[in-house]
Amino acid sequence: MPDPEQSFLPYLTEDLPGIGGVLKTTIEDFVVEEIPVYAPTGEGDHLFLWVEKRDVSAQFLVKILSQLLRLNPRDIGVAGLKDRRAVTRQFVSVPADCEPLLADFSFDGIKILESTRHERKLKTGHLRGNRFSILIRDTAENAFQKASAIQEKIAQFGFPNYYGTQRMGRDNETLVMGLKLLKDERVSSKYFRNKSLKRLALSAAQSSLFNRVLSERVSDQSLHTVQLGDVMQVCETGGIFVVEDVAREQERFDHRETVITGPIFGPKMKPPTDTVLEQEQRVLSEFELEMSHFSRFKKLTPGARRPFLIWPDQFRIEQTETGILFEFTLPSGVYATMLLREFMKNESAVQTAGNVE
Repeated sequence: MPDPEQSFLPYLTEDLPGIGGVLKTTIEDFVVEEIPVYAPTGEGDHLFLWVEKRDVSAQFLVKILSQLLRLNPRDIGVAGLKDRRAVTRQFVSVPADCEPLLADFSFDGIKILESTRHERKLKTGHLRGNRFSILIRDTAENAFQKASAIQEKIAQFGFPNYYGTQRMGRDNETLVMGLKLLKDERVSSKYFRNKSLKRLALSAAQSSLFNRVLSERVSDQSLHTVQLGDVMQVCETGGIFVVEDVAREQERFDHRETVITGPIFGPKMKPPTDTVLEQEQRVLSEFELEMSHFSRFKKLTPGARRPFLIWPDQFRIEQTETGILFEFTLPSGVYATMLLREFMKNESAVQTAGNVE
């Protein structure tokens, strides 16, 4: 089986020099704001709180809200998890009967900016995307010119939609436990007692496999070449289908009507065909896995397809007195750090920065 610690995710912009630099020197260097799927209606039995947190983890946010608003943590809804070391603004839903307690809410690092009623609790994944404003400090000489060249290439070709390395856990522990769970090998008992840890571990395994398949497409320069048997996603609707007419689908891909997808292995995943299927099966074999292993946890590893490429929206960069400011929006589930690594080409700085998706 491949050593996870030895895996390297190739850059799409390998031919362009990086700008170096560091992330998150201060909390304010990394700002992320959720873009919700829908706005609260103003009526209903739930409150949508527009919350700003600074240097506060997602888990701690829920804990404090439950304590100060006298709620069961399970009654609190969030659309997505946000990194601790950042300024983040996001919706959180709570039962409306705690509304009288909002006036006296006060906690360092957490502000409730607005509250609006809605009919339903906020569910995980009810998120269109995230808007980022990120400052990279201590950059290399001529960094802005280098960043501009990379930005131009990404505007044309997109960037690889890798999962962030922090998803694999410290020293890859979460990933290793996930692979062992899939193969029914002995794992730490906490991964059986805690469903959330088990879910994280299995997701880390799926993510690592996706990264491996994607990295091979980057390395062999086939990331922008539609192949017979590829599973494509329609950008506007999200629908997926298997390629039969390569020439036709290459044209649609080139016009950004569709995008090539990679595997989130599981029993409900739509499989590719032909040589693409062989490529994905080979990666499974390298990890000593088979598709049947994912059926052991059908509810936790149902499977899906994930786009190989992402094009940032509203993307601009600016030279400031303290570094280079990046502003962009990304779809839900896409890691900002995986875009920034194409610019920085400084793996240690990216890995220690954490991830916001």
